[in-house]
Amino acid sequence: MTKAENSRVAQTEPSADRIAADLSLAGELARMTAMFQQRAIVTHMGFNPDTLSPGAAFSNSVRGLGGGAVIPAASVFCAALYVETGGAYFGIPGVDPWDEARDARKYAGPWPVVAHPPCQRWGRFWHGSTRKPHQFKLGDDAGCFAAALDVVRTWGGILEHPADSKAWAAFNLNRPTRGGGWIAADMIGGFTCYVEQGHYGHESRKPTWLYAFGTDLPELNWGKGEQRIPQWMIDRYGYEKARRIGVVAMVGGKDKTRIRNATPLPFRDLLISIARTAHRATSMERAA
Repeated sequence: MTKAENSRVAQTEPSADRIAADLSLAGELARMTAMFQQRAIVTHMGFNPDTLSPGAAFSNSVRGLGGGAVIPAASVFCAALYVETGGAYFGIPGVDPWDEARDARKYAGPWPVVAHPPCQRWGRFWHGSTRKPHQFKLGDDAGCFAAALDVVRTWGGILEHPADSKAWAAFNLNRPTRGGGWIAADMIGGFTCYVEQGHYGHESRKPTWLYAFGTDLPELNWGKGEQRIPQWMIDRYGYEKARRIGVVAMVGGKDKTRIRNATPLPFRDLLISIARTAHRATSMERAA
Protein backbone atom coordinates (compact mmCIF):
# COMPACT_ATOMS: atom_id res chain seq x y z
CA MET A 1 0.00 0.00 0.00
CA THR A 2 1.38 3.45 -0.93
CA LYS A 3 1.89 6.31 1.50
CA ALA A 4 -1.10 8.14 -0.04
CA GLU A 5 -3.33 5.09 0.47
CA ASN A 6 -2.15 4.71 4.07
CA SER A 7 -2.94 8.35 4.68
CA ARG A 8 -6.47 7.96 3.29
CA VAL A 9 -7.11 4.86 5.50
CA ALA A 10 -5.84 6.70 8.58
CA GLN A 11 -8.21 9.58 7.85
CA THR A 12 -11.26 7.31 7.42
CA GLU A 13 -10.67 4.99 10.42
CA PRO A 14 -12.13 6.37 13.67
CA SER A 15 -9.77 7.07 16.52
CA ALA A 16 -9.93 5.28 19.87
CA ASP A 17 -11.29 8.45 21.46
CA ARG A 18 -14.03 8.68 18.84
CA ILE A 19 -15.01 5.03 19.38
CA ALA A 20 -15.15 5.55 23.15
CA ALA A 21 -17.28 8.65 22.72
CA ASP A 22 -19.69 6.82 20.38
CA LEU A 23 -20.02 3.92 22.84
CA SER A 24 -20.67 6.33 25.69
CA LEU A 25 -23.36 8.09 23.65
CA ALA A 26 -24.98 4.77 22.73
CA GLY A 27 -25.05 3.72 26.37
CA GLU A 28 -26.61 7.00 27.43
CA LEU A 29 -29.28 6.70 24.71
CA ALA A 30 -30.11 3.15 25.85
CA ARG A 31 -30.37 4.32 29.48
CA MET A 32 -32.66 7.20 28.53
CA THR A 33 -34.83 4.92 26.36
CA ALA A 34 -35.27 2.48 29.25
CA MET A 35 -36.11 5.35 31.61
CA PHE A 36 -38.78 6.73 29.26
CA GLN A 37 -40.24 3.21 28.82
CA GLN A 38 -40.51 2.81 32.59
CA ARG A 39 -42.14 6.22 33.04
CA ALA A 40 -44.63 5.47 30.24
CA ILE A 41 -45.62 2.16 31.83
CA VAL A 42 -46.00 3.68 35.31
CA THR A 43 -48.10 6.53 33.89
CA HIS A 44 -50.29 4.04 31.98
CA MET A 45 -50.96 2.18 35.23
CA GLY A 46 -52.24 5.39 36.82
CA PHE A 47 -49.26 6.25 39.00
CA ASN A 48 -47.13 9.37 39.13
CA PRO A 49 -43.61 8.25 38.10
CA ASP A 50 -42.10 11.14 40.05
CA THR A 51 -43.42 9.70 43.31
CA LEU A 52 -42.01 6.19 42.81
CA SER A 53 -38.40 6.01 43.90
CA PRO A 54 -36.26 2.99 42.94
CA GLY A 55 -36.40 1.78 46.54
CA ALA A 56 -40.13 2.20 46.99
CA ALA A 57 -41.97 -0.77 48.44
CA PHE A 58 -43.67 -3.01 45.88
CA SER A 59 -46.42 -4.16 48.22
CA ASN A 60 -46.60 -5.06 51.86
CA SER A 61 -48.13 -8.38 50.88
CA VAL A 62 -45.75 -9.28 48.05
CA ARG A 63 -42.63 -10.74 49.57
CA GLY A 64 -39.83 -12.80 48.15
CA LEU A 65 -39.62 -16.44 49.15
CA GLY A 66 -36.10 -16.06 50.52
CA GLY A 67 -35.93 -14.25 53.85
CA GLY A 68 -39.23 -12.41 53.39
CA ALA A 69 -37.60 -9.31 51.89
CA VAL A 70 -40.00 -6.80 50.35
CA ILE A 71 -39.65 -6.66 46.56
CA PRO A 72 -38.73 -3.14 45.37
CA ALA A 73 -41.25 -1.47 43.08
CA ALA A 74 -39.67 0.64 40.37
CA SER A 75 -36.31 -1.13 40.27
CA VAL A 76 -37.60 -4.24 38.46
CA PHE A 77 -40.85 -4.43 36.51
CA CYS A 78 -43.05 -7.39 35.66
CA ALA A 79 -45.88 -7.62 33.12
CA ALA A 80 -49.08 -9.56 33.83
CA LEU A 81 -50.57 -10.85 30.59
CA TYR A 82 -54.13 -11.98 29.74
CA VAL A 83 -55.58 -10.68 33.00
CA GLU A 84 -59.03 -9.47 33.96
CA THR A 85 -59.71 -5.75 33.58
CA GLY A 86 -59.60 -4.17 37.02
CA GLY A 87 -58.70 -7.53 38.55
CA ALA A 88 -56.03 -8.78 40.92
CA TYR A 89 -53.08 -7.48 38.87
CA PHE A 90 -54.31 -3.90 38.52
CA GLY A 91 -53.10 -1.12 40.77
CA ILE A 92 -49.87 -2.80 41.88
CA PRO A 93 -46.78 -0.58 41.56
CA GLY A 94 -44.20 -2.31 39.40
CA VAL A 95 -46.70 -4.59 37.62
CA ASP A 96 -47.89 -3.71 34.11
CA PRO A 97 -51.28 -5.43 33.50
CA TRP A 98 -52.36 -6.40 29.99
CA ASP A 99 -56.07 -7.10 29.72
CA GLU A 100 -58.11 -8.04 26.66
CA ALA A 101 -58.29 -4.45 25.45
CA ARG A 102 -54.48 -4.17 25.29
CA ASP A 103 -54.13 -7.57 23.53
CA ALA A 104 -51.29 -9.35 25.33
CA ARG A 105 -50.29 -11.09 22.09
CA LYS A 106 -48.63 -7.78 21.17
CA TYR A 107 -46.42 -7.68 24.26
CA ALA A 108 -42.81 -7.15 23.17
CA GLY A 109 -40.92 -6.82 26.45
CA PRO A 110 -38.81 -5.73 28.13
CA TRP A 111 -40.03 -7.07 31.49
CA PRO A 112 -40.42 -10.67 32.69
CA VAL A 113 -44.02 -11.85 32.69
CA VAL A 114 -46.76 -13.68 34.53
CA ALA A 115 -48.96 -15.11 31.78
CA HIS A 116 -52.53 -16.40 32.16
CA PRO A 117 -53.47 -17.26 28.55
CA PRO A 118 -57.11 -18.30 27.97
CA CYS A 119 -57.71 -21.96 28.71
CA GLN A 120 -61.22 -22.60 27.37
CA ARG A 121 -60.06 -24.27 24.14
CA TRP A 122 -57.43 -26.40 25.92
CA GLY A 123 -59.43 -27.91 28.76
CA ARG A 124 -61.69 -30.91 29.15
CA PHE A 125 -64.57 -29.08 27.47
CA TRP A 126 -62.50 -27.51 24.69
CA HIS A 127 -65.24 -28.46 22.21
CA GLY A 128 -67.91 -26.45 24.04
CA SER A 129 -70.99 -27.44 25.99
CA THR A 130 -71.83 -31.13 26.24
CA ARG A 131 -75.27 -30.19 24.94
CA LYS A 132 -73.70 -28.78 21.76
CA PRO A 133 -70.50 -30.77 21.27
CA HIS A 134 -67.77 -29.79 18.81
CA GLN A 135 -68.72 -26.14 18.48
CA PHE A 136 -65.03 -25.26 18.66
CA LYS A 137 -61.67 -26.58 17.54
CA LEU A 138 -59.06 -27.84 19.97
CA GLY A 139 -56.54 -25.10 20.69
CA ASP A 140 -58.45 -22.41 18.76
CA ASP A 141 -57.44 -19.55 21.07
CA ALA A 142 -56.37 -17.03 18.40
CA GLY A 143 -52.72 -17.80 19.11
CA CYS A 144 -52.79 -16.69 22.74
CA PHE A 145 -51.01 -19.69 24.26
CA ALA A 146 -48.34 -19.72 21.56
CA ALA A 147 -47.71 -16.01 22.09
CA ALA A 148 -47.61 -16.42 25.89
CA LEU A 149 -45.13 -19.29 25.69
CA ASP A 150 -42.95 -17.29 23.33
CA VAL A 151 -42.75 -14.20 25.58
CA VAL A 152 -42.04 -16.31 28.66
CA ARG A 153 -39.14 -17.89 26.82
CA THR A 154 -37.99 -14.54 25.45
CA TRP A 155 -38.24 -12.32 28.55
CA GLY A 156 -38.38 -14.89 31.33
CA GLY A 157 -41.25 -15.49 33.71
CA ILE A 158 -44.03 -17.94 34.39
CA LEU A 159 -47.15 -19.20 32.61
CA GLU A 160 -50.22 -20.64 34.35
CA HIS A 161 -52.82 -23.06 32.94
CA PRO A 162 -55.24 -25.61 34.39
CA ALA A 163 -53.81 -29.03 35.16
CA ASP A 164 -54.14 -31.50 32.28
CA SER A 165 -54.19 -28.67 29.75
CA LYS A 166 -53.93 -30.09 26.26
CA ALA A 167 -51.64 -27.20 25.35
CA TRP A 168 -48.72 -29.06 26.97
CA ALA A 169 -48.96 -31.92 24.45
CA ALA A 170 -49.64 -29.53 21.57
CA PHE A 171 -46.41 -27.63 22.29
CA ASN A 172 -44.33 -30.69 23.18
CA LEU A 173 -44.04 -29.87 26.88
CA ASN A 174 -43.55 -32.66 29.39
CA ARG A 175 -46.46 -33.32 31.75
CA PRO A 176 -45.62 -32.53 35.37
CA THR A 177 -46.32 -35.19 37.97
CA ARG A 178 -48.67 -34.57 40.88
CA GLY A 179 -46.58 -33.95 43.96
CA GLY A 180 -43.36 -34.30 41.97
CA GLY A 181 -42.13 -30.70 42.12
CA TRP A 182 -40.39 -28.98 39.22
CA ILE A 183 -39.32 -31.12 36.25
CA ALA A 184 -37.76 -30.25 32.89
CA ALA A 185 -40.53 -29.19 30.52
CA ASP A 186 -38.49 -29.10 27.33
CA MET A 187 -34.93 -29.24 26.01
CA ILE A 188 -34.33 -25.48 26.07
CA GLY A 189 -34.42 -24.67 29.78
CA GLY A 190 -38.12 -24.55 30.67
CA PHE A 191 -39.49 -26.17 33.83
CA THR A 192 -42.99 -27.23 34.75
CA CYS A 193 -44.82 -28.32 37.88
CA TYR A 194 -48.23 -29.26 39.32
CA VAL A 195 -49.62 -27.20 42.18
CA GLU A 196 -53.08 -26.64 43.64
CA GLN A 197 -54.31 -23.08 44.10
CA GLY A 198 -56.42 -24.26 47.01
CA HIS A 199 -53.26 -24.11 49.10
CA TYR A 200 -53.01 -20.41 48.22
CA GLY A 201 -56.51 -19.14 48.91
CA HIS A 202 -58.79 -20.49 46.14
CA GLU A 203 -62.28 -21.73 47.05
CA SER A 204 -61.60 -25.07 45.37
CA ARG A 205 -58.48 -27.19 44.98
CA LYS A 206 -58.03 -25.86 41.42
CA PRO A 207 -55.19 -28.10 40.14
CA THR A 208 -52.78 -26.01 38.07
CA TRP A 209 -49.77 -26.47 35.80
CA LEU A 210 -47.00 -23.88 35.70
CA TYR A 211 -44.28 -23.32 33.10
CA ALA A 212 -41.26 -21.28 34.18
CA PHE A 213 -38.33 -20.05 32.13
CA GLY A 214 -35.23 -18.21 33.33
CA THR A 215 -36.49 -17.86 36.92
CA ASP A 216 -35.75 -19.25 40.34
CA LEU A 217 -37.67 -22.46 41.06
CA PRO A 218 -38.96 -22.21 44.63
CA GLU A 219 -40.33 -25.03 46.71
CA LEU A 220 -44.13 -24.87 46.65
CA ASN A 221 -46.84 -26.74 48.52
CA TRP A 222 -46.78 -29.90 46.42
CA GLY A 223 -49.40 -31.76 48.45
CA LYS A 224 -52.86 -32.78 47.37
CA GLY A 225 -55.52 -30.64 49.00
CA GLU A 226 -58.37 -32.08 50.99
CA GLN A 227 -61.66 -32.71 49.25
CA ARG A 228 -63.80 -29.60 49.71
CA ILE A 229 -67.21 -30.90 48.71
CA PRO A 230 -69.59 -30.22 51.62
CA GLN A 231 -71.47 -33.18 53.02
CA TRP A 232 -74.85 -31.72 52.08
CA MET A 233 -73.86 -31.82 48.39
CA ILE A 234 -72.81 -35.45 48.68
CA ASP A 235 -76.04 -36.32 50.49
CA ARG A 236 -78.15 -34.54 47.88
CA TYR A 237 -76.38 -35.45 44.62
CA GLY A 238 -74.09 -38.36 45.45
CA TYR A 239 -70.30 -38.08 45.45
CA GLU A 240 -69.64 -38.39 41.70
CA LYS A 241 -72.23 -35.80 40.64
CA ALA A 242 -71.26 -33.45 43.46
CA ARG A 243 -67.63 -33.70 42.36
CA ARG A 244 -68.58 -32.90 38.76
CA ILE A 245 -70.69 -29.92 39.82
CA GLY A 246 -67.86 -28.58 41.94
CA VAL A 247 -67.73 -26.43 45.02
CA VAL A 248 -67.44 -23.11 43.17
CA ALA A 249 -70.59 -23.77 41.14
CA MET A 250 -72.58 -24.00 44.37
CA VAL A 251 -70.83 -21.13 46.13
CA GLY A 252 -70.67 -18.59 43.33
CA GLY A 253 -74.11 -18.72 41.75
CA LYS A 254 -74.09 -16.33 38.77
CA ASP A 255 -70.50 -15.37 39.59
CA LYS A 256 -69.20 -18.94 39.55
CA THR A 257 -67.17 -18.45 36.36
CA ARG A 258 -65.51 -15.31 37.69
CA ILE A 259 -64.74 -16.96 41.03
CA ARG A 260 -63.39 -20.09 39.36
CA ASN A 261 -61.16 -18.11 37.01
CA ALA A 262 -59.96 -15.57 39.58
CA THR A 263 -56.38 -15.79 40.81
CA PRO A 264 -56.31 -15.67 44.64
CA LEU A 265 -54.09 -12.90 45.97
CA PRO A 266 -51.56 -15.18 47.72
CA PHE A 267 -51.14 -17.16 44.48
CA ARG A 268 -50.84 -13.95 42.46
CA ASP A 269 -48.14 -12.75 44.83
CA LEU A 270 -46.32 -16.07 44.48
CA LEU A 271 -46.33 -15.91 40.67
CA ILE A 272 -45.13 -12.30 40.68
CA SER A 273 -42.31 -13.15 43.08
CA ILE A 274 -41.18 -15.98 40.77
CA ALA A 275 -41.38 -13.89 37.59
CA ARG A 276 -39.40 -11.05 39.11
CA THR A 277 -36.41 -13.35 39.66
CA ALA A 278 -36.02 -13.68 35.88
CA HIS A 279 -33.62 -10.74 35.58
CA ARG A 280 -31.55 -11.99 38.49
CA ALA A 281 -31.39 -15.52 37.09
CA THR A 282 -30.37 -14.19 33.67
CA SER A 283 -27.71 -11.95 35.22
CA MET A 284 -26.28 -14.87 37.21
CA GLU A 285 -26.12 -17.02 34.07
CA ARG A 286 -24.30 -14.28 32.18
CA ALA A 287 -21.85 -13.79 35.06
CA ALA A 288 -21.08 -17.51 35.06
